[in-house]
Amino acid sequence: MENKKTFHLDREQEWEVMGGGISRKIMGYDETIMMVKVQFEEGGVGAPHEHYHAQTTYVVEGTFEMTIGDETKMLKGGDSFYIPPHVVHGVICREKGMLIDVFSPVREDFLDGSKVSYFGTEENA
Repeated sequence: MENKKTFHLDREQEWEVMGGGISRKIMGYDETIMMVKVQFEEGGVGAPHEHYHAQTTYVVEGTFEMTIGDETKMLKGGDSFYIPPHVVHGVICREKGMLIDVFSPVREDFLDGSKVSYFGTEENA
């Protein structure tokens, strides 16, 4: 999997609608790392899930109720978090916002057209 794009210009990318008020843009990747911009409407949910990737996320704006393992915190713009591989985590957007997710290694499931099933709204979470 080779990414031939060095520059990913936000204005040239369409949002990929994930459902439940959540959209994303893949902003750069290679085999070892991937950065994804994720936009949430209020009430959008990333239901509890786990994956073998390490993940770190920066909260650009909004308010998010983030659970990692057994710990839950309210996060706002400027905050960040780290999720080790195979740790169950989930998020509820309490105020419309945006996250920047970074995964290692690359999330191949984001590139092969697979639909992620853990996005939705609070009502169906």
